[in-house]
Amino acid sequence: MDYVLITLGVIFTLIGIAGCVLPMLPGPPINYLAILLLHFTSNHQFSIKFLVIWAIIAAVVVLLDYLIPVWGTKKFGGSKQGVWGSVVGLVAGLFIFPPFGIIIGPFVGAVIGELTAGKETGAAFKSGFGSFIGFLVGTLIKLIASGLMTWYFFKELIIA
Repeated sequence: MDYVLITLGVIFTLIGIAGCVLPMLPGPPINYLAILLLHFTSNHQFSIKFLVIWAIIAAVVVLLDYLIPVWGTKKFGGSKQGVWGSVVGLVAGLFIFPPFGIIIGPFVGAVIGELTAGKETGAAFKSGFGSFIGFLVGTLIKLIASGLMTWYFFKELIIA
């Protein structure tokens, strides 16, 4: 049974890392599940404190992933239409022009949202840039959290 849990843990770790750049997969929670799977083996244990801290970190990172692009759009002068355009652009970009659509979609969506709200072209592009920056920051935070969990997973797997 340990081999099954370890194999699933490795698969979840890889999916979790991919989930940091693919918006349909929640990367950090999947990486956390990998750590839990390893924890339930007979030879690899994490402390309860470690598990609770990383559960909180995974939840906070998921929350931040939704809030940071909105914050970026608003910080750069975006309106509700710009924020919604960014979200729609992200989803559309994922299907229309993968994998680059994930990056370009929120920008284009925010710009279109701002233009439909009646903003000037310069202000619309500024809002789109804020959405893009927010997306990059959110992705970086997810990659850091998932990378650390991956490191702890393999450290425990190899050393113990």
